[in-house]
Amino acid sequence: MYFQSNKVLEVKAIGKEYGKIKAVNGLSFHINKREIFALLGPNGAGKTTTVRMLMNIIKPDTGEIKYFLENSQEEFPKTELLGYLPEERGLYQDVKILKTLVFMGIVRGMDKTHAKKEAEMWLERFELSDRKNEKLNTLSKGNQQKVQLISAILHKPKFLILDEPFSGFDPINQEAVIEIMTDMKNDGTTILLSAHQMHLVEKIADRVLLMNSGASVAYGTVEELKRDVAVDEKIIIHFSDVPLLSVFENDDTVESVKQLSKNEIVIYLKNKESLSATLNKASSLYNITKVKTEDISLHEIFLKKLGVTAEQKL
Repeated sequence: MYFQSNKVLEVKAIGKEYGKIKAVNGLSFHINKREIFALLGPNGAGKTTTVRMLMNIIKPDTGEIKYFLENSQEEFPKTELLGYLPEERGLYQDVKILKTLVFMGIVRGMDKTHAKKEAEMWLERFELSDRKNEKLNTLSKGNQQKVQLISAILHKPKFLILDEPFSGFDPINQEAVIEIMTDMKNDGTTILLSAHQMHLVEKIADRVLLMNSGASVAYGTVEELKRDVAVDEKIIIHFSDVPLLSVFENDDTVESVKQLSKNEIVIYLKNKESLSATLNKASSLYNITKVKTEDISLHEIFLKKLGVTAEQKL
């Protein structure tokens, strides 16, 4: 039986070409209920094309997309079940903000009174209550982004797609967006997040799909991706003199070594158990002035999967 009760969305081998360019190439993944799932990758990776296919804005050339909402299997669900924040923002610039939000709520199945109440609540949360009767084009870019986001979540969708939701926001408002997504997930909304700010996404994503050139590079939880690149620990060591990388590269417990500066290196270990032995070895050969351990980031995992270094441009 194709229907799986825990799934909200299943994507099977979808592809999209524009001339000779394969924007998306045989992409497959699924999203479970009440999770935050992230499509990650650099600009041009195929994320927005994928999102547009999921929103039925464009059709895939190959493959299939199935939604599982309200205990049914559909190619595309009812509008009121979905929320969508497009990469290219498109609200009415010369209409009053509250009026615009109420209209968007009605379009998504809300009655006028409920839409107005929810819109005013969200405007207050975003500190825009005093601007509700102004036109959208009087707001700064960041505040326009807030209104666009409100329009996508006003009706409390069951499945929410956010395409580059952090774009145009300062760090404080980026954290506010993360908090909103967490709250919505806790209230039962499933979220697909498409972004390139990996350091922000790894704070909240339950599972991720790393994309490049229209295809999947890696897929799973952060812990699964770490195991996939054979890295369990990251150590940054600063020495008083200049270390030889080859001393550490030839160790079976080391996945890779990289020079950060003249006196500083980063060592990626295959397992945490070898941490003490590696530090003992380093201290027996060189004078250590500073040691720091860190979790390997999604950005580093992505670079390792591509076989490039942080200094190379994506």
